[in-house]
Amino acid sequence: MLIAGFPAGAWGTNCYLVAPAAGEECVIIDPGHQAAQGVEETLRKHRLKPVAVVLTHGHIDHVASVVPVCGAHDVPAWIHPADRYMMSDPEKALGRSIGMPLMGELTVGEPDDVKELADGAALSLAGLEFSVAHAPGHTKGSVTFRMPEAADVPSVFFSGDLLFAGSIGRTDLPGGDMDEMLASLGRVCLPLDDSTVVLSGHGPQTTIGRERATNPYLREVASGPGSGRFAPRRGM
Repeated sequence: MLIAGFPAGAWGTNCYLVAPAAGEECVIIDPGHQAAQGVEETLRKHRLKPVAVVLTHGHIDHVASVVPVCGAHDVPAWIHPADRYMMSDPEKALGRSIGMPLMGELTVGEPDDVKELADGAALSLAGLEFSVAHAPGHTKGSVTFRMPEAADVPSVFFSGDLLFAGSIGRTDLPGGDMDEMLASLGRVCLPLDDSTVVLSGHGPQTTIGRERATNPYLREVASGPGSGRFAPRRGM
């Protein structure tokens, strides 16, 4: 399996391209702010053909390049219905007043083909299998994507802004909710095997085992309420 990722734009949002191998079809995850050029360079480098864009949530730092990327390759974008409005109205999603500058000129709106994700869905794309889990807390429509273990390759978990190395996504923007975030961590993350590789929306990769042992939020969920919420949070 091939997973090529790079941090894009002002927020350093991780964009991932996933394929069975070089020279094959691929899925693009979270093409955010200023990601289009990096996507094209990665496609050329690995001789990949995109078949879909899938989105962990609707914040502009994860979806800003959806329209140009989908348009250039005539592929659909998948997003949870609760976050779909953010593609066309990113300022509302960030609690800004309409008309305030938002990182200069951005191409906002929906691509021609939008498909909606549902909790528990199984996506078969580019010869790959993705399990979808609805994980609200950062936004109402946040989701994660998990790929099963195969041969000697551990399971891979694209956590979006649910779980980071040492932290979690912020919950102080419209649609954010700390109680929902902690519930999602417990329902979605804790049952995963320690060997599961976590590829998040921001920052370095980690594993569920490492986060179970060191991430104060995941430790709080595992040990029950009352242990405190004290780690810095990242992401938009």
